[in-house]
Amino acid sequence: MALLLCLGLTAALARGCLHCHGNFSEKFSFYRQHVNLKSWWVGDIPVSGSLLSDWSEDTMKELHLAIPAEITQEKLDQVANAVYQKMDQLYQGKMYFPGYFPNKLRAIFQEQVHLIQNAIIQSRIDCQRHCGIFQYKTISCDNCTDSHVVCFGYNCESSAQWEKAVQGLLLYINKWHKQDTNTSLISPGFTCLEPPHLANLTLESASECLTQHG
Repeated sequence: MALLLCLGLTAALARGCLHCHGNFSEKFSFYRQHVNLKSWWVGDIPVSGSLLSDWSEDTMKELHLAIPAEITQEKLDQVANAVYQKMDQLYQGKMYFPGYFPNKLRAIFQEQVHLIQNAIIQSRIDCQRHCGIFQYKTISCDNCTDSHVVCFGYNCESSAQWEKAVQGLLLYINKWHKQDTNTSLISPGFTCLEPPHLANLTLESASECLTQHG
């Protein structure tokens, strides 16, 4: 059962993700400066220039993510290298026929959007491979600052591990809210996860509880 609970995360209006990469400014400055050499048709130049100038902003408009745009450095490097490679190959060619160059830019842009989507979502899915609280470092696409994501993984191999994981979750929530650890912060619908019930908690009953109230 693939369940994922992300804690302490707030959505933000982000400007993009690729612009957080160290080589972005240099690369896209080059692409913009040489765009007038890539098409026989003068009408392609302003269209292509606009695509390049609005790359980051348009990226976030196309992501349509229900979770904050926070990406790991490793995955950001992978996305950036893939984009730069395709862009460099495109710029190695001579002048193109009318319409070809902006169309290729749009194709690379869309591929980049899918790569970023998959990278962010895959990191969240990977959380389920852990048992209990798990944290990994990320970069916020909003302002390119270091951030981190805290998740709760459900991939526990035994009831004992699950009980320990849920106890850790309760402690984390209480610590996060800076309240007394004896105060129950689980909503009434999740009474099956409260401390008095953990002794007899099984993976099956926990999954049933989360399914009914999730």
